[in-house]
Amino acid sequence: MKLREKKSGGEFTPHPETEGTVKGVIVDLTPLKMRTTKFGEREEFRVVIETEVLNDEGRRFCIWSRGYTASLNEKAAFRKDLKKIMGRDLTALELEEFDTESLIGMPVSLIVQHEKAENGNVYATISFIGPHKSGTPIVSSGNYKRVKDRDTNAPTGGDTGAQAGYKKAPAAKVDEGRVDWQKVKVHVGKHAGVDLGDLEIEAVESLIEKWLPVGKAMTKPLKADRELIAALEEVGGYLNAEQALPAVAADY
Repeated sequence: MKLREKKSGGEFTPHPETEGTVKGVIVDLTPLKMRTTKFGEREEFRVVIETEVLNDEGRRFCIWSRGYTASLNEKAAFRKDLKKIMGRDLTALELEEFDTESLIGMPVSLIVQHEKAENGNVYATISFIGPHKSGTPIVSSGNYKRVKDRDTNAPTGGDTGAQAGYKKAPAAKVDEGRVDWQKVKVHVGKHAGVDLGDLEIEAVESLIEKWLPVGKAMTKPLKADRELIAALEEVGGYLNAEQALPAVAADY
């Protein structure tokens, strides 16, 4: 499928939506670049992931993450996503100094969804990410060339650039980098007040298993209950999770 960006008329091919999780491997962390966001000017970088999904030419797709500031603060978006990628939080030593180069070549599993921006463009977004857990992980095909290694005088095709046949969708705005279910606030258990999209896969699966049956059995659920039920049902479908398990004592 070919889509056209209205601003420049250039074509791009967003990563297809996935049914459940697919395998990926981190192939780049782009250099910091000043961008205009809803919070003003700030330096951001992106994580680039090559996935097992192939295009019409038999080459793997790549997908670019939302923009991150260079911060390991516990509330920073990169720290939250890094915890999901690694399957654990950073150690005290890593918090003193974390080498992002250690992420290159790291296998991951992820879910990709499509979103429509205000200008009508369709872009791919990483709606869920976690560490690789089963089967043989994929390694980089070698077709992607890191941004820092490219000829800076050559056309790059965007803020992070298209290279070796990879065509990326326009970068999402800060508040457009998440799909609706990710923005739903959890209002129950130990994760109350946290966006569903900021939880690790295990925590979401726990909510699906232990709270969702309780929520669906409510005779008069509140608005927050209805929103969380709908969000868990949606992500549960992506994760192929069981959604009709008996209620048990909750530790969510």
